[in-house]
Amino acid sequence: MAATSDHGKVNLLGLSQAALEAEITALGLPKFRAGQLWRWVWRHGLTNFAEMSDLGKPVREQLTELFSADRPAVSRRLQSVDGTIKWLLRFADGNEAEAVYIPDKERGTLCISSQVGCTLTCSFCHTGTQKLVRNLTVDEICGQVLLAMDELGDWPAGKPNRRLTNIVLMGMGEPLFNYENVAEAMRIIMSGEGVALSKRRITLSTSGVVPEIKRCGEELGVNLAISLHAVRDKLRDELVPINRKYPLAALIDACRNYPGLSNARRITWEYVMLDGVNDSDEDCRALLSLIKGIPSKLNLIPFNPWPGSPYICSSDERIEAFAKRVLKAGYASPVRTPRGRDILAACGQLKSASERDRRQKTGVASQPAS
Repeated sequence: MAATSDHGKVNLLGLSQAALEAEITALGLPKFRAGQLWRWVWRHGLTNFAEMSDLGKPVREQLTELFSADRPAVSRRLQSVDGTIKWLLRFADGNEAEAVYIPDKERGTLCISSQVGCTLTCSFCHTGTQKLVRNLTVDEICGQVLLAMDELGDWPAGKPNRRLTNIVLMGMGEPLFNYENVAEAMRIIMSGEGVALSKRRITLSTSGVVPEIKRCGEELGVNLAISLHAVRDKLRDELVPINRKYPLAALIDACRNYPGLSNARRITWEYVMLDGVNDSDEDCRALLSLIKGIPSKLNLIPFNPWPGSPYICSSDERIEAFAKRVLKAGYASPVRTPRGRDILAACGQLKSASERDRRQKTGVASQPAS
């Protein structure tokens, strides 16, 4: 079913090329009109049908009455001293989620959300303290990408030196719990006649929804990142509770058999550094043993503090010692530089302002899930 905007029109951002063709031909218009419309929306970023110059005026008027190409509304925009931008996005039903753009010298990465809230309740993650409200729809996921491209001046899509070069599904929510919508959105974003972002430049991060991992590799072929954070089931049960359903042995087996895995296409293991919890030399040895034989790269993530967190970040010296051991084992560039900490845009810090406001109004303190 096609998504509708708050004014009752079908939002084109939720339609695949085949679905758009079906909508257009159902109106009695020739099929080629769908191709023209697709290119205006996805190649040039237009939202105003009157600007689509190769469509006749009667066609433009008809499309205006029935369709939109709406992005999410921006409730709040924050920019970090390091250039990171965080948008609090409001959808048609009033729910909100966050997206973050992280600029770097050679790339620009957009971190997008897949759900409003999160169902995982990872104890170290601020986002996980907001309960799941609902899945995001295809148009809401795609809309985050187009909104960022609007602000970054990245139209027409595919132009040289575009600022948005990579997408990571590492925002609010567990992407594999919203697989159908995430997969359709990524197919649209990867379309060669639209945004044309390569699957090699898209990374999906999961906490370990084992049954969907193989499917993701077979159907999308995007890069896979695993929120690991612990190398023993007892501790991972606490830090990443989904481990109780899909323990480490099942997760590692799914990763070892991820379709297309090779030295040129490695799994990224995300490992947040928690002082006195998972940062010992013994933990490091166990980590390296766990992933042995799997083409891998490691991201050691200094813990990003948030109000009410029960954890603190490992010391610089401990992180350095851990990193040296990882480097010695042959894994390059293991420490992720925190970005956007001053605007709570760093890893594990996302949590919609609407939820914070609701808690403040009801007098409920923001506490980590147990």
